[in-house]
Formats: sequence, structure tokens, C-alpha cells
Amino acid sequence: MGGVPAVRPVKRRSPQAVDQSASTRPARFASWRSINALLVGIPLVLAGCSVAPPQTLRIGSNLWPGYETLYLARDLDYYKDKPIKLVDYPSGTEEVRAYRNKEIDGAGLSIDQALVLASTQGDIRIIAVMDFSDGGDVILGQPGIGNFKDLKDRRIGVESTALGAFFLSRALEKNGMSAQDVKIVSLELADHERAFTNQEVDAVVTFGPARSRLLKAGARQLFDSSSIPGEIVDTLVVSTDAIKTNPKAVQALVDGRFKALGYFERNPEQAASLMAKRTQVTPAQLLEAFQGLKQPSLADNQALLSQKDPTLVLSMQKLIDVMIKNRLIDKRIDPRTLLDDRFVNSVASYNHQ
Repeated sequence: MGGVPAVRPVKRRSPQAVDQSASTRPARFASWRSINALLVGIPLVLAGCSVAPPQTLRIGSNLWPGYETLYLARDLDYYKDKPIKLVDYPSGTEEVRAYRNKEIDGAGLSIDQALVLASTQGDIRIIAVMDFSDGGDVILGQPGIGNFKDLKDRRIGVESTALGAFFLSRALEKNGMSAQDVKIVSLELADHERAFTNQEVDAVVTFGPARSRLLKAGARQLFDSSSIPGEIVDTLVVSTDAIKTNPKAVQALVDGRFKALGYFERNPEQAASLMAKRTQVTPAQLLEAFQGLKQPSLADNQALLSQKDPTLVLSMQKLIDVMIKNRLIDKRIDPRTLLDDRFVNSVASYNHQ
């Protein structure tokens, strides 16, 4: 998450000086008319020959299974000859920073990160729903911890994001507890495994490869997102400028993603083998991680983004309430203004197959 090559200016040679005698004036006049006609015609010829290459659409993402179909589309050459570049980031927080710095034109973002951007910039649109977490987000405890309520007065590591705060607050609420009952430790995603392994925290709010590896190492799962279905959402967002200036690339991005989703559903083992190379887990672990999320179909996306299915809007409204309460955003956003269904409605027909 390339630019247009600079066009070198055409150097025009000065015409040679001509004799000013009256006897040569008609010839000179005729020759100047010819030169002028030629010079006038040059820009037209150049304009017809110099076609700027399309601007590259730069899309960021991080290591979350729900975004892997974008990379699967790339690996299957669905983006071949398309001006699309996928850019890896260590976390969604880094993607948000890159978007603000105009290093990328869009990203795979959790819905809270999309709302953070919308609250300060207002130039993003959600063009696809990548997944609903259905067990993929977890709270893992040290082996000696029996259940979630045993976390009272203990240290819980969590990323300093709206989603982390939301997920932990819902887990506490579901277990009749509050934030005052635990010791919250701010922990970047890259530090989850290290801090847990070194017993710097008693539990950690995590996901993705860290979840798989910690479970394999003996961590106990105390809570997961299947207990709050439809509330944790991952999306594909792009800037309004990209939609305006590069709509064909945006459409190709969405087309390729849903074509890759279809390939994954028909060929899960082959798809997992391709995707596992990037995610640093085994194909079996990756397939297990995919069981912790639901990837809405194209028809589902069309219903969600057109608001015929209110699930997405309701989830966003609930999250906005939590974000305002925790001062993660300072103004209320109308989630309906962020949804753009034009690209899912125009996905090429072959993706229905």
C-alpha cells in the first residue's frame, strides 16, 4: 500500500534567420505559414501519442485471515495487468497512519479503524464487507486460569484500538464484570506472543497467527467473538479520490476479491497452501483460523451495503456508542454515509459462478 512518469518537454529549434529583402518576402511568408502550421500540429500529434499509464491503486492490509483473499487474488493472477498494489503492514494502526499520510489509497480495516478515519477525514467509503468475526477474535488466558471470571484483578493485554476496547468491554459485560475489575495493559499486536509467553500478562486479547500459535502452546480460550455475532466486522475501504480518479482499478480490486473468494470456497486446501506462505502458519492452521469468521457472499455484500440488510449499520451504531463513551472519537457519525455499494453491484458476472 506507482506514479505517472514525467513527460519530457519537446525542445523546438529556432528557425534560421531569413533575408528581409522585398524580393523574397512572398516566399518567406509562405515558408513561415508552413512552419506555423507544422508547429500548431505538433501538440495535437503529441497529445494523441502520449497516453499516461493508469495510476496505481495502493491497498494496505495486515495479517488477518479475512484479508487473505486479496492476496489470493494476486497469487492467482486475477490482478495481472491491473494497476493494483497490495502493501503489507504490521497492524491496522499502521494502515491508518499510512492512509492519513497518503501512502495508500485504501485498506482492509476493522470497522473501528474505518470509523476513526471517517471521524477525522470523512473521505473514505466502505466498498466491501470482508468478514464478520465468529470466533476469530479471542481472549486467551494462561494455562492455570480456569474461566473468564478468574481474570478478576489480573492483567489483560489488549491493543490500544477501539476494537480492542469494544471486544474487551463486551466480554466483561457478558461475564457480569467491568473494566474496574481487571488491570488493562496496553500491548501492541507484535508484542502479544512475547508478553504472554513471558507471563507479563495473565490474558491477552488477540487474533490471527498469534491466536493459533498461543493456543498450540497451551493457552486457554476464555472468550471469543462467536458470543457476540455480527458485532466485529472487517471491511475494504478506499478513498473518495480513488473512486473518482481510478474507478476501473477499484472495480478490478473488488472483482478479483470475489473471484478469489469463490476459488477459496471451491478449493479450500489449494487456496490455503497459497495463502499460508504469507501468513507464517501451516495451511491446516490457516483453515482452522478461517472457521472463526464468516465471509459474506457477493449477494450478502450487496444487501449489507445497500442497507437492505441492516446488520452492518446496526453493528456500526453500537460500536460508535462505545467509541464515543471511551473518547476514541469525538463526534457521532452516520454510518449510512460511509457505505458505497456501486462496486459490489457491478462485479463481473463470472464471479457468480
